[in-house]
Amino acid sequence: MTPEKLSDADFIKEATSIVEQASKDNVILRIIGAVAVYIRSANIPNAVDIYRKVKRLNSSSSQFTDVDFMAYGKQRKEIVNFFEKKLRFKPESRLNALFGGTRMMYHHPENKYHVDIFFDKLEFSHDVHFGSKPGQGRLELDFPTITLEDIVLEKLQIHNINLKDIVDLIVLLVGHDVSESKTREVIDGRYIADTLAKDWGFWYDAVQNLKLVKQYADKFSSEGSIRGEDHDLIIERVDKLLKIIDETPKTKDWLKRAQKGTAKPWYREVEDVVR
Repeated sequence: MTPEKLSDADFIKEATSIVEQASKDNVILRIIGAVAVYIRSANIPNAVDIYRKVKRLNSSSSQFTDVDFMAYGKQRKEIVNFFEKKLRFKPESRLNALFGGTRMMYHHPENKYHVDIFFDKLEFSHDVHFGSKPGQGRLELDFPTITLEDIVLEKLQIHNINLKDIVDLIVLLVGHDVSESKTREVIDGRYIADTLAKDWGFWYDAVQNLKLVKQYADKFSSEGSIRGEDHDLIIERVDKLLKIIDETPKTKDWLKRAQKGTAKPWYREVEDVVR
């Protein structure tokens, strides 16, 4: 069955409500992916305007058919109980049996959308780590989404990045500055740089993707989809992040791997899970 379309506003209410209900049961869930970008940008007029002008949003109905969550593996049993017994969501039994150690999927009881729950880390082209235990990881740093810098890393780890993910990064950068210190509505460039300084392959793809963000910002600006001042802001913030990344000392493992460069595969091949 094709999921029923909800409006953007209703979809965000549903996703946020799940996080809030889980929190009351001491279950830690945080929204990731495109829904997280939208939540963190919905109150920024310039960001939403870019979304619509470059066709990231569908003007007539919601762009969303699913919501992704990050959780701690130590709470796997609690999460199963929460979704199956409290929310009455329907498990994707085959996928959960195959990948339940790292990922689980559920369908809304009225088939309005489905949810993906990832445990501890994202394992796609590169790994983005969140920790494995409540009180000792990154999920408690923000609410109801993961932190801005973790959203950025989630996008930058994609080897074959697509236009939607580039637009997501552009939107985040229009609405949020980059800094070397952490505050909630600022992207922590220091954390991003420190993460990339440990992994040459991740660093390489991240830097290439940031360069693509600049190229597309130029393209959208020339087409009139991005205002001149917003274009300049995006370029300034990407350059600021690139400077922090470039100036951050790299680990011995990074330096050793850098010697081989792209002569050796530096990313993980990713296959889509059949739903």
